[in-house]
Amino acid sequence: MTDDIYHSDFQLGPDLKGKRIVVAMSGGVDSSVVAALAARTGAETIGVTLQLYDHGSAVKRAGACCAGQDIRDARAVADKLGIAHYVFDHESRFRESVIDHFADEYMAGRTPIPCVRCNMGVKFTDLFRLARELGADCLATGHYVRRVEGPAGAELHRAADPARDQSYFLFATTQDQLDYLRFPLGGMQKPHVRAIAQEMGLIVAMKPDSQDICFVPDGDYASVVRKIRPDAEVGGDIVHLDGRILGQHKGLIHYTVGQRKGLEVGGQPVPLFVIRLDAAAQRVIVGPRAALAVPAARIIDANWLADIGDRSVMAKVRSMSRPVPARLDGEWLRFDTPEYGVAPGQAAVLYDGDRVLGGAWIEETLAVEMASAA
Repeated sequence: MTDDIYHSDFQLGPDLKGKRIVVAMSGGVDSSVVAALAARTGAETIGVTLQLYDHGSAVKRAGACCAGQDIRDARAVADKLGIAHYVFDHESRFRESVIDHFADEYMAGRTPIPCVRCNMGVKFTDLFRLARELGADCLATGHYVRRVEGPAGAELHRAADPARDQSYFLFATTQDQLDYLRFPLGGMQKPHVRAIAQEMGLIVAMKPDSQDICFVPDGDYASVVRKIRPDAEVGGDIVHLDGRILGQHKGLIHYTVGQRKGLEVGGQPVPLFVIRLDAAAQRVIVGPRAALAVPAARIIDANWLADIGDRSVMAKVRSMSRPVPARLDGEWLRFDTPEYGVAPGQAAVLYDGDRVLGGAWIEETLAVEMASAA
């Protein structure tokens, strides 16, 4: 196999001898290949794994990360590559900053994104500190995003493979962090990455990708919240936008904005969706799909990697949605045409082409009827 398959750019200059690279190793194929690419440059490479949780079936589930077998896989890869490998216990910090926040957000009627909280907390903040303490020249990860040197410094861009792009989850990356980070897989396709792993004989070459949220073993978010917050299942009314009480629910944690299934309010002339969640009154507000249209969202706690000004941007408001045209007006993000399924607790990430301009958290949305009245 030719050297083309190993092409990557750590942007450390042409001579990497004498450099030190810390690689965040989760035990999956992506971070393992990053470690292999780093070691192949000739730089001193150190693998670091954060143990984030270790409870019950989540540890054994295929496609998890940062626990149990995954840590053993990371260590085996490091041994195969002949690089140092360290494991640091961050379970308590992960629980406080990610899992507890996840439960509290659901109880407040919001839709959290724990992967962003993890990236902006334990994965980057703590890993940065560890990498710097180890005297590393950079921290490399297996995220599918690209770091591009622009006229004013490092820029964050979407991955070359749209199906793998993780830029939405990295909007909170600061400029200082971006200057120190390297993303060798951002220009690669997944089959290319697996081919490298197979060529180098890594045991994780065909390991399944991580699925869903790492600390939710079976995709049942409500059961996780219930274990953390036993008082989470407080029932209440299911109320139509017109004020009619249509039924009862068993807790807000079972519902998210845009949800249609599981409402159990049959006999309605049109399909009904969750329009919003009223945590103060423990009410699930439902209505027709048209009521999900949102002309604007108020955003908070922004992290900008570029000057936004009043230019038109492309805004992505859900991890699986396509960016849509919008404009930033103070703390309000106004969509050129109403967007559907915008939920408080999610993130709004702004793009200029492939470049990530930054993003913020969605605090509230403006309903179409309210916008018309205004």
